Amino acid sequence: MDISVVVPLFNEEESLPELTSWIKKVMQENNFSYEVILVDDGSNDDSWKVIESLKLGHPEIKGIKFRRNYGKSAALNVGFTVAQGDVVITMDADLQDSPDEIPVLYKRIKEEKLDLISGWKKKRYDPISKTIPTKLFNSATRSMSGIHNLHDFNCGLKAYRKTVVKNIEVYGEMHRYIPVIAKWAGFSKIEEQVVEHRARKYGTTKFGLNRFINGFLDLLSIFFVGKFGKRPMHFFGSLGVLSFFFGTIMAIWIIGEKLYHIAHGTSYRDVTDQPMFYIALVAVIVGTQLFLTGFVAELVSRSSSNRNNYQIEKEI
Repeated sequence: MDISVVVPLFNEEESLPELTSWIKKVMQENNFSYEVILVDDGSNDDSWKVIESLKLGHPEIKGIKFRRNYGKSAALNVGFTVAQGDVVITMDADLQDSPDEIPVLYKRIKEEKLDLISGWKKKRYDPISKTIPTKLFNSATRSMSGIHNLHDFNCGLKAYRKTVVKNIEVYGEMHRYIPVIAKWAGFSKIEEQVVEHRARKYGTTKFGLNRFINGFLDLLSIFFVGKFGKRPMHFFGSLGVLSFFFGTIMAIWIIGEKLYHIAHGTSYRDVTDQPMFYIALVAVIVGTQLFLTGFVAELVSRSSSNRNNYQIEKEI
């Protein structure tokens, strides 16, 4: 199979018939063998009924329905698990992503042997309350990830080699940073493609300001896990050793100062009367705790088996 199109959706009953029809037209014009995986992320409208009706006349459509709303990352992760195409395309269900971009994305993945292509909506139709924070996040992500050739990490329209989606894990709100996750997994051939951004035709945006907070926290998580996920002792242990060393040096200084005064018969303050003693004590305790945290983290690192355990209600 040439292409798998993974479409996460939430309350998009009006756009689905037009979207799937558009995808089919593009695929037939280019003689692609394909499948469309529609992942209903717990919609409370008639999105699933629409998917069921579309499935009846279109065998290339697959539908997955969550019992409740888990989020876009969960929908993408499950879609990636099911996808069978050599190239996997992701796009939003709101018709703001154009299926006409699919042939170019497919061709570039194949001919340039790329791992991932991220869309860049150079001209956007979003309100300024969304575009300005997005630019700030993209700038921060470029700086922290080292992927300097991408302008829009959060664009829903992306193309992947099949190997990439089978070897990455997407959870939380980390769909925003899939290029970063792919890079940390060893897939470094990441490029950008300018794509069309269309004005929303149906429904309302699911965007909320709280996503920026979650997105920032997930960026920190990705940075930490990507850099220290397999070696947490290097992070916690280093901090612990520094803190322990700092506290020990201060303690030695205090004791040495007392011994000096005793040897010369001069007056001195008791060790426990000096603020530096308590600073040294706290530094030693914190250093020990950080070291032990790193040791425990080393034992349990990346061992969770339930991170992507989602309850799927129906599958067709």
